[in-house]
Amino acid sequence: MDKSYPTQVIGIASGKGGAGKTTVSINLAVSLAMRGNKVMLLDADLGLANAQIALGVHAPLNISHVLRGEQRLQDIIVQASSGVRLVPGASGVRDMASLDTSQIAGVIQAFDTLQDSVDYLVVDVAAGIAPAVVEFMAACQRRFVVVCDQPSSIADAYGLIKVMATEEDLDEIYLVPNMVSGQQEGRHLYRRMNDVCNRFLGVSVHHLHSIEADELVLQALRKYQSVLEFAPGSAAARDFRLLADAIMQLPPVTQASGRQQFFMERMLRLT
Repeated sequence: MDKSYPTQVIGIASGKGGAGKTTVSINLAVSLAMRGNKVMLLDADLGLANAQIALGVHAPLNISHVLRGEQRLQDIIVQASSGVRLVPGASGVRDMASLDTSQIAGVIQAFDTLQDSVDYLVVDVAAGIAPAVVEFMAACQRRFVVVCDQPSSIADAYGLIKVMATEEDLDEIYLVPNMVSGQQEGRHLYRRMNDVCNRFLGVSVHHLHSIEADELVLQALRKYQSVLEFAPGSAAARDFRLLADAIMQLPPVTQASGRQQFFMERMLRLT
C-alpha cells in the first residue's frame, strides 16, 4: 500500500453468534497478509476472545494487561505463522466483557503508541448490538457485517445495521454473506437486505464478495490454521482471496471522523 495513506481499519461484526465472524476476520487478515500487506488483527471480542486459538499462537499476555497498565500494547502483540500480527483479547475474563466507554477509548488510543507500519488493521468485534460493539465499529473506517441466509441471522444483522446507520450515523457498511452456496446466493441475500435497508432506514449497504460454504473451514479450525494455509485450493480460500483483492481496490479512507478512531494521530498527520 502507498505509505502516504493511513492505516486502513476494517471492523467485522455480526448481529448474532454463529455467523462466522471470527472465521471471516482471521481469514481476511491472512489473505491480506499473503498479498504482501502488513496486517494486524485485534481480537476485540474481549470477553470470549478466540482468535489466538484459531491462528494457532500462544499469547501469554492480552489487552487486559494493557488496560491495567501492566504492559504496553506493543509488548502483547504476537506473530502468527501467516504473517499476521495479533493483538490478543482476553478470554473468560468477565470484566473485559463489559468495558465502559472510557475503557474502550483506552484500547483504541493505545494504537497511537505503536511505531509499527500497519497497512490494514482488522478488528474482530463481538456479535450483537451492545455499546462496546458499536463503539469499536465506530472507531473503524469500514464496517463489515457477516450474515448467513437464516432468518435469525438476517434479522439480527439488520438490527446491527440499523443501530450503526441511524443511531450512530455511520457509513461505509458492507455486508459479507457467509456460508452461502455460491456467489449468486450471496448477491441475492445482499440485494434482499439492501432493499430492506433502503426502504426502512433510507441507507444503502455495500457488497464486495461472498464466502462459499466449505467443510474445509471447520477442518482448518481444528488444525489451528486459517483455511488459506490449510487448504489453499478450497472454495473458501478462493473467496477470501477475492474478498481481499476487492478490499485492496477500494479507495483508502483518508478523512478522520470527529470521534475517536484507531490510529487517529497517524490519520491527522496525513490530512
